[in-house]
Amino acid sequence: MQRFFLILIVVLTFISAQSQVQWRNDRTGVYNETGLMKSWPAEGPELLWHFNGLGRGYSSVSIDKDNRLFVTGYADGNGYVYVLDATGKLLQKVAYGPEWDSDGYVGARSTVMHGDGKFYVVSGLMELSCYDSQSFKMLWKKNYARDFGAKNTAHGWNGPPLIVDDKLIIAPGGKDYHIVALNKSTGDVIWKSKGATENDMAGYATCIYINDEKMHPQVVAMMSDHVIGVDISNGDLLWWYPHTNRFREHPNTPEYHDGKVLGMSDYGVGSIMLQLVNGGGNVRLAWENANMSHKTGNTLRFGDYVYGSGERTNWHCVDWETGKTMYSDASVGVGSIIAADGLLYIYSEKGEMALVRPNHEKLDVVSKFNVTLGTEQHWAHPVIYQGVLYVRHGDTLMAYKIR
Repeated sequence: MQRFFLILIVVLTFISAQSQVQWRNDRTGVYNETGLMKSWPAEGPELLWHFNGLGRGYSSVSIDKDNRLFVTGYADGNGYVYVLDATGKLLQKVAYGPEWDSDGYVGARSTVMHGDGKFYVVSGLMELSCYDSQSFKMLWKKNYARDFGAKNTAHGWNGPPLIVDDKLIIAPGGKDYHIVALNKSTGDVIWKSKGATENDMAGYATCIYINDEKMHPQVVAMMSDHVIGVDISNGDLLWWYPHTNRFREHPNTPEYHDGKVLGMSDYGVGSIMLQLVNGGGNVRLAWENANMSHKTGNTLRFGDYVYGSGERTNWHCVDWETGKTMYSDASVGVGSIIAADGLLYIYSEKGEMALVRPNHEKLDVVSKFNVTLGTEQHWAHPVIYQGVLYVRHGDTLMAYKIR
């Protein structure tokens, strides 16, 4: 009987862990879905519902353990978290304060994060707020500039916080607060970490957590001028490697697999692959690919290859181990990429949604349709959950049946 209950606890814990969708699911862009359609009708999969009225914004959907959808938007100078049920019904609209209204790309940016009955949202103006998931009461707030000496990026803050156990990890990039671990319940500082240099700033991207049994557990972040790794237990700087561009911005989440960290960039510098050595205590350059140039769509590792797109290089496939470009293809517009059930999903800046078969020899498009609802840029990353493809296009969120 005791063994039965132990197994039941493990199973329920697994189900609970799988029932939350954070930024790009678990930051890899790979969704744990099965039984999905292997092709779509010419007009696309069935549109189950759509919700208009999100306002301006580019953030993706996140989903909590109660199957509620969270997405941010901007209207009349303020940012809002919209909470919907699985049918598209609005359950709650939470105002979290002023939002980014500069540079021509007005709107909410960061994806909402969830953990232990709370959710966290960071505005383009660097205000991080924690709310109770049931009462929607604000529990605490931090300002990256005031509390950590951070300077904002040219296009407003974007990277959502990273949750690791009791810690909420952020990367303000301040002189003494490059990476900070907050108590996720109270907002109190657990540790702070300096960067490689005092002049390093935030690089726009969110952090990742490496918890590989071969490596020292660490947080990896792309700052404005360096990729850095810090000890998750105390914030000590473990290693750094120079990587910057003329704008000192790196919007894409780094990728980790089997001892290697991929850092993507744009504006003429491309991407670098770093090999962790000495158990993750240091790094060396494995390869660099100047043509593997990315702005905001991120890459996705699938098997031995990494897929992605960039302003100058179209859609491409690169060998994960060597950095060799396998192909470059412009038949689908550049954009963001995720994967599920053995296939790739591409959402282009032209509004194309494509189902793609992983193939290191060519861009192997199976099906494609145009997203016609919504407003402004097609920049939000798509999300897959329980057989539904969620696509946010500005003011509108769409739910397509793909199982």
